Amino acid sequence: MESSQQISEKAVKYFQGGYNCAQSVFLALYEHLEPNSKNELVPKIATGFGGGIGRCGSVCGALTGSIMAVGIKDTLNEPGIEKRAKAYATAKTLLQQFEKQQGTTFCRDLIKYDLSNPEEAAKFRQEGIPQKVCSKLIKAAIQNYIALQSK
Repeated sequence: MESSQQISEKAVKYFQGGYNCAQSVFLALYEHLEPNSKNELVPKIATGFGGGIGRCGSVCGALTGSIMAVGIKDTLNEPGIEKRAKAYATAKTLLQQFEKQQGTTFCRDLIKYDLSNPEEAAKFRQEGIPQKVCSKLIKAAIQNYIALQSK
């Protein structure tokens, strides 16, 4: 079984390899939770969540990637309020933990750049913010997820 550090490092490698923050977290957690399963939709379905949902600076993509993974473990492929309620509680806890640790859940506040502005997006990359800030957020989102699932 992989440790949260190993899963975090895998997610950072995916991020450094070109996946966005949401894709990286979701893919690493999916592979951890379903090690013998492949799904062509993973990490595709996480694409739009990068940069705070379509580079709008809203909810951090690393956080949304971890929340997407909640559905893998805590729900079924059928309707049911009980399973949904558990997933909602887990997602809420992840969001609250992340906000408490980071001070906010908003991408634009975490990275201090507006990624919807091409000039700011270029500065964001030039100044190494993906490596300095986003990689840490990816690790935090994964570690929070794994810690919560271990309880």
